[in-house]
Amino acid sequence: MEMASSPRTVEEIFKDYSARRTAVVRALTQDVDEFYGLCDPDKENLCLYGHPNESWEVTLPAEEVPPELPEPALGINFARDGMNRRDWLSLVAVHSDSWLLSVAFYLGARLNRNERKRLFSLINDLPTVFEVVTDRKPSKDKPTVDSGSKSRGSTKRSSDGQVKSNPKFADEGYEEDEDEHSETLCGSCGGNYNADEFWIGCDICERWFHGKCVKITPAKAESIKQYKCPSCNMRRGRP
Repeated sequence: MEMASSPRTVEEIFKDYSARRTAVVRALTQDVDEFYGLCDPDKENLCLYGHPNESWEVTLPAEEVPPELPEPALGINFARDGMNRRDWLSLVAVHSDSWLLSVAFYLGARLNRNERKRLFSLINDLPTVFEVVTDRKPSKDKPTVDSGSKSRGSTKRSSDGQVKSNPKFADEGYEEDEDEHSETLCGSCGGNYNADEFWIGCDICERWFHGKCVKITPAKAESIKQYKCPSCNMRRGRP
């Protein structure tokens, strides 16, 4: 594990967050029977860990004081048999969300204000573990090309390249109460939406960017059938 003093970029921290989140979601959904069995109330205080390699583990907390990274909720196994199974899993999910955020912002201790804003924007684009476990919103761990048609439908440009409609993350199953599009942040610089500037939406992750931040002009955007932001280009290029 790395200390907060180690230099970390927003992209590196988000990659770490995403991998840990994927692991926790798997433990509470796909591998839930195995996870449930490991949380024996007769054992000592147990924690659910999600690791950067997307594996999960139920084990005792770190013995170091203070630990190298924030620790997950302690003793999740003790409440297992005293609660409805679904309610217990939901409780573990809420505590896991808190832990994932604490690790991300611990690693991002040296980020500046805009970088912290951008990190939270990236994290907030994903449903929480609680939302996935309780079926409130679908998991978007692995966006597919199909999402492109949805985001393109919400991207309407006039002849001068200005966005006509409010930028938003268009996903029928993942509703967000976006009353004012001015709250939309650029996925690159973290800056607020401004109607006087050209914006473009990524058809893979559905985040929005200043054209100038990703070096896309209105003219160039007109010839792009499916836009992939720099992060998605790198992610899809990995084996």
